Amino acid sequence: MTTADRISALLEKHPVWDGHNDLPWELREQSFYDLDAVDVGRRLTTTHTDLPRLREGGVGAQFWSVYVPSTLQGGAAVTATLEQIDCVHRLVERYPDTLRLALTAADVEQAWSEGRIASLMGAEGGHSIDGSLAVLRMLLTLGVRYMTLTHNDNVPWADSATDEEVLGGLSAFGEDVVREMNRIGMLVDLSHTSAGTMRHALRVTRAPVIFSHSSARTVCDVPRNVPDDVLGTLATNGGVCMVTFVPQFVSPAVAAWRAEGAQAAAAEGIRSADIGAFEPFVARWQAEHPQPRTTLSDVVAHVEHVREVAGIEHVGLGGDYDGTPSLPEGLEDVTGYPRLLAALAERGWSDADLGRLCSGNVLRVLRDAEAVADG
Repeated sequence: MTTADRISALLEKHPVWDGHNDLPWELREQSFYDLDAVDVGRRLTTTHTDLPRLREGGVGAQFWSVYVPSTLQGGAAVTATLEQIDCVHRLVERYPDTLRLALTAADVEQAWSEGRIASLMGAEGGHSIDGSLAVLRMLLTLGVRYMTLTHNDNVPWADSATDEEVLGGLSAFGEDVVREMNRIGMLVDLSHTSAGTMRHALRVTRAPVIFSHSSARTVCDVPRNVPDDVLGTLATNGGVCMVTFVPQFVSPAVAAWRAEGAQAAAAEGIRSADIGAFEPFVARWQAEHPQPRTTLSDVVAHVEHVREVAGIEHVGLGGDYDGTPSLPEGLEDVTGYPRLLAALAERGWSDADLGRLCSGNVLRVLRDAEAVADG
């Protein structure tokens, strides 16, 4: 059996469950949710994601990010989050033969049995709840299964990885948010949070946490990645770090290039945390400062490091497709997962371990969170 045949057979049993895809925001940016104008039911050239390519990539479950930028605050952030959620519901309604809304681990398995892609949602940033536990509960009612505690900026109750440290972790209300998420069965996502917030949340939570799209700080030393001591804690917490493919989080050379771009942007009064302003700046700046190459092997290094430090039961995949302007060679769109799995297979990964990486680990985490909520 060839490696390609082996991976194809593996994905029949263990489809990829990706932790983070920003297609809903990309649909907002390109057409303000006009699903006729950007028809993801056919192969596209303007996105990293569409339904034919998800099939080709072996994706069987997707956490769709219902992201809104942290430049939106208060009621505007809540409204935009609801619009994002509406987009996911409309996608599921428009493509019922391919997508199935999933609220539980059992729903995911049911979708697989029907040959459909389980569609879950994750809110990216605590600003989406505007300081209200009631809004948090309503997001769950609408189908949101995880919330990232912060995005690029602090919220009043938690520190972000890419903002100035204020609290050193969580406030008392931040602890309440984590406890309420445990109670209602919503996964706590620690991507984008500061190391202090990661450690504080891990002390408070009774349920396993996830990092929906983060890599290993030892391999690429940027604040968005997870330190080894936190990865080690996942072994006792039961959580999962879903390795991301974003070049500046996986390649030290790209991280250094990005930092240089951030300095150049700051000289013009543009904050690197302000994606809406910074990304257009970088697009212009890189004409004279080309971005270094990033390859699939860079991602392999992170996957193997997380496995080494946290353990095979605590690693997953969170590509961040349609949430980054560039991707590693070999992982340019959602068809790339089989190539990554093949590279790992050739490095000695067993089918059982590849199955855990693809979806087994996150399926267990969601079941465990449901058990904590029921208990």
